[in-house]
Amino acid sequence: MPTGFAENDHNAVPITLVSSADAAAWTQRQPEMVRAWISANDFKGKLNDCLLVPAADGGLAQVLFGWGDAARRARGRFHFASAAECLPAGRYRMDCGLDAPDLEEAALGWLLAGYRFDRYHAQTGEQAELVVPDGVNPNRLRAICKAEFLARDLINTPANDMGPSDLETAFEQLGHAFGAKTSVIRGDALLAQNLPMIHAVGRASDAEPRLLDLRWGDAANPTVTLVGKGVCFDTGGLNLKPGASMALMKKDMGGAATAMGLAQAIMGLDLPLRLRVLIPAVENSVSAGAFRPGDVLQSRKGQSVEINNTDAEGRLVLADALALADEESPDHLFCMATLTGAARVALGPDISPFYTDDDALSHALLRAARRVRDPLWRMPFWEPYERMIEPDIADLDNAPVGGFAGSITAALFLRRFVENAGTFAHFDIYGWNPTKAPARPRGAAFMGARAILDVLEQRAVK
Repeated sequence: MPTGFAENDHNAVPITLVSSADAAAWTQRQPEMVRAWISANDFKGKLNDCLLVPAADGGLAQVLFGWGDAARRARGRFHFASAAECLPAGRYRMDCGLDAPDLEEAALGWLLAGYRFDRYHAQTGEQAELVVPDGVNPNRLRAICKAEFLARDLINTPANDMGPSDLETAFEQLGHAFGAKTSVIRGDALLAQNLPMIHAVGRASDAEPRLLDLRWGDAANPTVTLVGKGVCFDTGGLNLKPGASMALMKKDMGGAATAMGLAQAIMGLDLPLRLRVLIPAVENSVSAGAFRPGDVLQSRKGQSVEINNTDAEGRLVLADALALADEESPDHLFCMATLTGAARVALGPDISPFYTDDDALSHALLRAARRVRDPLWRMPFWEPYERMIEPDIADLDNAPVGGFAGSITAALFLRRFVENAGTFAHFDIYGWNPTKAPARPRGAAFMGARAILDVLEQRAVK
């Protein structure tokens, strides 16, 4: 739960942002004792440098935080979160002239810096609190932060405690918290209800495969459906991954976690939307019952799929869920998945590629990504590559030979299962921070969701 904001407190210690260009002139305007302290500590406004300035009585008089220059700040985000991470417990207030977007980013970063994954390792000690800056809506930022913390917790939890049944429990708890209606289709009932590829991928595991379904909001509102890949652990199936590639596969349900976090924010902010969330929750395991390379599977939509690699399982479970979602012709359909390594090779771990045929939605998402510091990059549904997903003996190929354009061909595969939605966008997220960064510890990452939320907020207002 986010706890980093405090009510107004006149005794709060001021935090002053000092840019590198203004550091010398700013220092000259300070009392002699402060100038001497700055000189002794060689503080020159370097980005993310933090200097605690003592008071005459030995207490803390103020904090100087290096703001660097615009070019350096543009190379990262949530810089102010570094202050939250370096300060002792206490109450602080911002003494700066940031504009509204930068002020909101600073405040959100401060909250996000308070995240601790303490399920297995107790972490004690109070955290620094920030007096809510004027012009910032604390309830909105807390709702967004709570959504991100939910997603991070789900992804960070290892598969022995976050299998399909555990993900179902978390899903039902989310629905219960907001009075949403949830339902689950498990095991062989997936076959009876025409969800054969979800069943095929998950049938080798002792944990039954299942489809989680949540509905919330007034039916008269615009409809938004979120589909998230919930592969709780991915061994690769019979195309077994090497050990190094399997090490992070607890995060292969990152799409489900992101969809659930986004749903938490939508419901927490009470947006005027009719929300549906669909999560195919499975483990891709190895047993005598596992689906095989060379098998041909039937999908809910009626298209047959030749299996050329059992490690390309995420698109299979998503295909059935997307087909189900599409049958209701939602106004907006978003797919979130840790789908391909090709996306990471192309854009690295920070940027989420997305695919859509809707130019207006793409422009809105890219504007939102810049506004809320949630980086996205549009990738193409490149029509000439359609032939790469068309094998000889079935309608579709789940893993085209050659490895070229892996993220694009996966997106094209998914698009084959969507016909009726008003807008459709697929996000090929990574869901993990490999290195620590301000407001983003090493571990689970919440990617793309804040940009989507911003677009949905803007459209809901209109």
